[in-house]
Amino acid sequence: MANKSGALSVLKIAKMKEAGEKIAMVTAYDFPTAQMADAAGLDMILVGDSVGTVVQGRATTLGVTLDEMIYHSKMVAKGAKRALVVVDIPFPYCQLGPAEAVRACARVLLETEATAVKIEAGASRADTVRAVVEAGIPVLGHCGLAPQSIKATGGYIIQRDVDKLVADCLAIQDAGAFAIVLECVQSDLAEEISKKLRVPTVGIGSGAGCDGQVLVFHDLFNYTNKEPNETPKHARVYCDLHKLIDKGFREYVADVKSGAFPSAAESFAPKPVRS
Repeated sequence: MANKSGALSVLKIAKMKEAGEKIAMVTAYDFPTAQMADAAGLDMILVGDSVGTVVQGRATTLGVTLDEMIYHSKMVAKGAKRALVVVDIPFPYCQLGPAEAVRACARVLLETEATAVKIEAGASRADTVRAVVEAGIPVLGHCGLAPQSIKATGGYIIQRDVDKLVADCLAIQDAGAFAIVLECVQSDLAEEISKKLRVPTVGIGSGAGCDGQVLVFHDLFNYTNKEPNETPKHARVYCDLHKLIDKGFREYVADVKSGAFPSAAESFAPKPVRS
């Protein structure tokens, strides 16, 4: 793993909570997106296993492989100079116990320039998080809604069990996670949990009381063309890239069909013939 000069460290991220500075995070999957996010000042970039649903067109994240995560992480890490890059460990490595989790996480750090991994884990998987941290690998925890357990939980359900949420977050914090993602947690509970924890929380669908926020690039910019009523409640569209790209494609098709493209400006002139 390369040590990038000027890159944020897990310690710097932790100190942002102490300083009351919000953490801005985005989920991205490729080099140009990472470059843009990094240049814009994002603090963390997550290479999410949501690549399965967002990029690969799968119904869930469960089919994403470790090799695929490493492939995308290599691209993202090359594009990020300042932002801390975190990689999701896909199903089922962390569900198979500490030894399998450590092997998978070690591969990520050995084969990419990422700094940390993200593990979906509550109190029942705290030993796995602890083993990875003790192996010298920084861990971003993930509590609340767990997409990798979607078949067991039966759907994407708002998390409202405060006792379980607090127990899960405290266990993952005590296991050594440097921060914790809170997904789809009732907003007042997420704020309460954030105040209880020493480590920062990064919310997605969990309200403004978290120490930071994360959104998926494709939701931020409507890249996958969702109708207004289909956009996730927790997301905000900052720019409708789909409309811009659709307009460009249609103009390109029209120009090719009509012969307007390429013009002389986009063509190479014949080489002058010497007399």
